[in-house]
Amino acid sequence: MIYIVLGIIGAVVGGFTAKKRKGARADIAQYAAAYGIAFALLGLVITVLLDRFFI
Repeated sequence: MIYIVLGIIGAVVGGFTAKKRKGARADIAQYAAAYGIAFALLGLVITVLLDRFFI
């Protein structure tokens, strides 16, 4: 569940970052995808660590 939320947050952050840098639609989509994947991967690591050590 954590990785889904972080993936969505990452996509939003990436979209806003590209928009702030005056990117075209393709740039916004690419930033959103890249940030979404990166944040989701971070969320997956956090989920595994929490599951391994606390649950």
